[in-house]
Amino acid sequence: MNVKIKRIDTSLPLPTYQTPGSVAFDLYARLTTTVTPWKPTIIPANVVIEVPEGYFLMLSSRSSTPMKKGLMVANGIGVIDQDYNGDEDEIGVQVLNFTKKDVIISKGERIAQALLVKIAKVVEFDEVEQMSSTSRGGFGSTG
Repeated sequence: MNVKIKRIDTSLPLPTYQTPGSVAFDLYARLTTTVTPWKPTIIPANVVIEVPEGYFLMLSSRSSTPMKKGLMVANGIGVIDQDYNGDEDEIGVQVLNFTKKDVIISKGERIAQALLVKIAKVVEFDEVEQMSSTSRGGFGSTG
């Protein structure tokens, strides 16, 4: 599948799959950024990606980032929609530093991973007064 991509800083590499078996590609920080403790911070990822119709682009932490840097994607995952692809729509990775010290992300450092996820946009809501199944007991009821 060919996907249109624009780099903001062409001295940085295009996103890359690190191994032949990788399902997600790595994104690189465009700027050196200081992430202070417990303050969500957006790190510019240097690219605008035209997400193909029928997909969304999911951003997630690299598996080593929480252990090595003490950072996680602030909202669990990031969702990049199909219509977020204008020339100024650079992808930003919102991170949260859960340590007690500032964390420095250097320009060119791999900051997150992204993958295209196929979607089915077919939902039409049918509002009802009562659901047909018996309640299970609410949030956390199976634990």
